[in-house]
Amino acid sequence: MPKLKTSKSVQKRIRFSKRGKIKHFRAGKSHLLTSKRGKRKRHLAKAGYVAEGDARAIRKLLPYGA
Repeated sequence: MPKLKTSKSVQKRIRFSKRGKIKHFRAGKSHLLTSKRGKRKRHLAKAGYVAEGDARAIRKLLPYGA
């Protein structure tokens, strides 16, 4: 069986938790931060988890659990 290609763009945006859940990082934390309140910036800093319905598609893009 041939090796599977990892999607490099997804690899940069997604991490796996220790229990195997898929974590993603929130958009909107890179620029124009002076107009955003501190609470909003703190919440943007926290990672979120991918919904189970989307997880199957992401696992295909990351076949080796990058």
